[in-house]
Amino acid sequence: MTPADPLAPGEYAPEVTYLNTASHGLLPARGRAVLETVQAGWSSGRTVPNSYDDLVPELRAGFARLLTGATAADIAIGGTVAGLIGRVAAALPAGAEVLVAEGEFASVSNPFRFRGDLAVRAAPLERLAVEVRPETALIAVSLTQSADGRTVDPAALRAAAHAHGARLLLDATQAAGWLPLRFADADYWVCATFKWLLGARSVSLLAVRPEAAEGAVPLGAGWYAGADRWGDMYRFGPLAATANRLDDTPDWGGVTASIAGLDLVHELGVAAIGAHDRSLAAAFRRGLAELGVDAVPGDSPIVTVPGGEGYAEALAADNVVASVRGGGLRVSFHLYNTAADVERALAALASAGPVATPVRPGR
Repeated sequence: MTPADPLAPGEYAPEVTYLNTASHGLLPARGRAVLETVQAGWSSGRTVPNSYDDLVPELRAGFARLLTGATAADIAIGGTVAGLIGRVAAALPAGAEVLVAEGEFASVSNPFRFRGDLAVRAAPLERLAVEVRPETALIAVSLTQSADGRTVDPAALRAAAHAHGARLLLDATQAAGWLPLRFADADYWVCATFKWLLGARSVSLLAVRPEAAEGAVPLGAGWYAGADRWGDMYRFGPLAATANRLDDTPDWGGVTASIAGLDLVHELGVAAIGAHDRSLAAAFRRGLAELGVDAVPGDSPIVTVPGGEGYAEALAADNVVASVRGGGLRVSFHLYNTAADVERALAALASAGPVATPVRPGR
């Protein structure tokens, strides 16, 4: 059985078959409404964007609820995942080794690669835990891989890291919202809100374990990182004592939209969303197998057909929105999708016929 209905029908009425959450989640109706309110107040002069600054603690708390064991004081806000990871990269000593996965998304690896004086080493995703060595200072990896949906075991990675005195940074951008997360499973968690959390592209979050706080520095600290940000705008004041010292000045409109998305995720529940999304992905994988199309195996809502780039045109012609990554067709399912979406995508692929001989590189 696959879900016949979306989980939040009152929030969505997509005009296409949207199977592309791994690129960008759809804004729920409540998010659109709050953004329209913000923009109306801004354009009329009755409010300014920072009129919504009192909502930032609510956003921190909402993200902390997704990370079992975290608190709002552990959460910093920024604009991009790479920018927040830069706080961790800047704290590493010259020559430190950073272990990343082969084929990792660039926003995770680039902050370390382009610092210029770190030893960045890549290993196959499935071997990361055994590739940790005494000189490894940090493992940085996406919990769920952007390219193909493969998901690592965070507890196993954390154990391997700590056995060698290393720390672990997990990018949860492709996992938060459908996969339960435990704060204790990594030293640093980073996440963009615009995918599975249904928020704004301008808002990302960084959670820092208190015992690893010295491993993240307030790179480019601005007024918003201050202990008394409004009072110390024009005088030398201290930075915040919590993870808030790592903050960027937020996009307040984006904050309101991201809170709306998080609220919807919490209302439905991560477990229910995960079961819904994975059920649809499993049905799609079964359908691909019946068509003789090879997909990367796994149990995430992201399904990738290696070498299947040519299928994208057939899907687009039938108003099915997917994406192409690394030469592979990537399809992703979320709470607004249904079994009918699976059937429509499979029908479009069947009508296209064989367009490639998929090869699963490295596997």
